[in-house]
Amino acid sequence: GLGSAYDYGHYGVLLKTNVKNEWWRAMIQERDDIVALDSAIILHPKTWEASGHLGGFSDPLVQCLGKCKQRFREDHLREAQPEGELKCPVCGGELTPPRHFNLMFKTHHGPVEDEGSEVYLRPETAQGIFLNFKNALQTSRKRPPFGIAQVGKSFRNEITPGNFIFRTREFEQMEMEFFVPPDAAPEWYDHWKDERRRWYEELGIRPDHLRMREHDQDELSHYSSATADVEYLFPMGWSELEGVANRGNFDLTQHAQFSGEKLQYVDSATGDRYVPHVIEPAAGADRATLAFMVDAYDEEQVEGRERVLLRLHPRLAPVKVAVLPLVNKDGQPEKARAIYEDLRKRMPAEYDAGGSIGKRYRRQDEIGTPWGVTVDHQTMDDDTVTLRDRDSLDQSRIAIHELGPELEERLIRPWHSPKLC
Repeated sequence: GLGSAYDYGHYGVLLKTNVKNEWWRAMIQERDDIVALDSAIILHPKTWEASGHLGGFSDPLVQCLGKCKQRFREDHLREAQPEGELKCPVCGGELTPPRHFNLMFKTHHGPVEDEGSEVYLRPETAQGIFLNFKNALQTSRKRPPFGIAQVGKSFRNEITPGNFIFRTREFEQMEMEFFVPPDAAPEWYDHWKDERRRWYEELGIRPDHLRMREHDQDELSHYSSATADVEYLFPMGWSELEGVANRGNFDLTQHAQFSGEKLQYVDSATGDRYVPHVIEPAAGADRATLAFMVDAYDEEQVEGRERVLLRLHPRLAPVKVAVLPLVNKDGQPEKARAIYEDLRKRMPAEYDAGGSIGKRYRRQDEIGTPWGVTVDHQTMDDDTVTLRDRDSLDQSRIAIHELGPELEERLIRPWHSPKLC
């Protein structure tokens, strides 16, 4: 396959879907000032002229003239080699002068490949939101401050992708543009910085592995008056999970100029007109998934044996409950299967009857399944089962008819990673 291109398997799909669903929950379900959008991936080419991506969305590329011939981003090398002439970090060879390399993927629209048919895969989801600002304003009956949220694929022809799914050329973004009165922008910028950090912590990321880093003036994008990154302490060091930016009125002003359409808010009560300023929290679904996996990974000794597990927040766990018959006889598989059939109507569940009960528990621990339900000999007598907790390893008896409501209640309880204890 292509380098730096990854496919998600069954549990990866479920985990990343849960990450996106939790983002949607925080943006839409728990608020009433944000609406949802799903815009097109291929937009009118003038979109990227207006946004500045066509003229300025590029990275400085250098190539090694020595043995390895590898390519690097000059700005990344300068961070590692702040003094003197840059050298190839692989073989020590000389480097070419930097040239700017546009990161957008180009393709053609329609049956004829000529200059007039050139279009681009979107490098970010934000511009589709700005194009739909007026539509959303008119149809949602919202007024500033309000936001438009979107989750979707973006594409960047990165020079140096790497670190597993941290930086890839095809990735999924979770972006929200929050439109506010100009004088309220600083207040809302602070609000969204706090909200976005809190989201990661509430879903189990250890606070001492998170930080909010304000950009220096020389780091800021041309449109931004302030930007801060939510960073996570990955195994490769502190790296960005999400950016929160005060974009001012740059985007709506640019799109109004290029489209000839007025993109402003008119207060019907006062007659005031203004172009809203925008606060943008922009997160990566793949990076967030990676951070949740890394932070949840744990190893411990239990009764002299190593246990590997993912201590994922129960709402993020790909599977919430596994139903296991103790033995494959005496009616236990049939009883366990019936319990599983009932539970999977309520939440993602698995039925597993293969191998020893200890091995099956370990399999579920590695998946990150928070609860296990074991059907045993006593179940056949009194309709109770053993409910096992992934983190504490506590086991308790519970009546079968109480099982579903109990697990649903546990899913909405506040949860804290045992790593914090």
